[in-house]
Amino acid sequence: MGRRIANQVHHQVSRLMRGNIILEQPKWYQAVLDFPPLPLPPKAPPARTSYDVKLKPVGEKLRRPKNRPLPIHYLEDDIRRQFYSDHPFEAFRPTTLVEKGDIQLHEVNGEGWTRLRQRGRNPNAEDAIQFALNLHQVYQVPLSQAYARAVAQFRALRSEHHIATTFAVMEAEALGATFVRGEIEHAFEKEKRAVATWEKLEELDEGQLTARKRWKMIAERHVGETHWSQGAQYVKMWRAGVRVNYSPAMTNPVDEDDDTMEERRTSRSDRQVESIMTDEEFDGLVKERLGIADDFDERETGEREGEEREGEEGGQEEEWQEEEWQGQEEQEEEIAELNSEAGMGEDGVPEENPEFFNFTKKT
Repeated sequence: MGRRIANQVHHQVSRLMRGNIILEQPKWYQAVLDFPPLPLPPKAPPARTSYDVKLKPVGEKLRRPKNRPLPIHYLEDDIRRQFYSDHPFEAFRPTTLVEKGDIQLHEVNGEGWTRLRQRGRNPNAEDAIQFALNLHQVYQVPLSQAYARAVAQFRALRSEHHIATTFAVMEAEALGATFVRGEIEHAFEKEKRAVATWEKLEELDEGQLTARKRWKMIAERHVGETHWSQGAQYVKMWRAGVRVNYSPAMTNPVDEDDDTMEERRTSRSDRQVESIMTDEEFDGLVKERLGIADDFDERETGEREGEEREGEEGGQEEEWQEEEWQGQEEQEEEIAELNSEAGMGEDGVPEENPEFFNFTKKT
């Protein structure tokens, strides 16, 4: 059975009346026949099933919709690009960035604009571009001819303005006029003075720059010895039996009582052995004969003086080295004599009682 729709009710009633199912005519029947209801809009076709629809291949790449604006193109841009290509120096001419200001100018435009001079005797580049566009759009002149006509009038007006300005300046100077530098020339002079200071920065001494800083990250020059003595002083002290104590805090005894220290001192003072000397006495005797203590003091004072003796030390170091090697043989002979007087051999060990000497060394 078909669907019953409201605008088809009178059709259904007429069929029932013809079949003698409805004997009396309804009161609204004649009114509906006179003013029938509006027909319904066409019905949309039903969706097709996937049974008879061709499947799309799986390997086809999906394309994203290009939701991008269309390219914006103005004819003025093409004319402007060609104009500045033919007149590159017009881009260096100073112009104002304020567009027309607060006053609305009633400039000539449209059909009334037939010559470029109508906008002034000194037109700018933008006036020439707008004039070429006006000839092309209003008077239907080809763009190439409109551009050539606009450029010809622009060059004629520019040359006329240049000649008039040049003769005006010459006339003013002939009458005694003086021209003061403007703001642009003053700014250029300040820029030149600022650039000139860059050359002076290279002339400044490095010491002056570092002296301004409180904390310096520059290592100072070494003031000590500038040559290697090949261990001559160390060998001399070693042969003389002099001990160098590099860390007295590590070699001194720890937690000793005063009584034990006094006992050691008395035992050393009471020790009387013929032809045997203690370490302290032997060191003092070597220092007196060789002058080692004076040599150390002179080196300490030399390091304190630093840069004052730097020029003199260059020549003295060579002389001192020569004297040192020359006197080395004499010092070795003196050390041998001291060892013989103390009853020691060449290796510094006593000949008479070596066991006692080793015992005193350990203590």
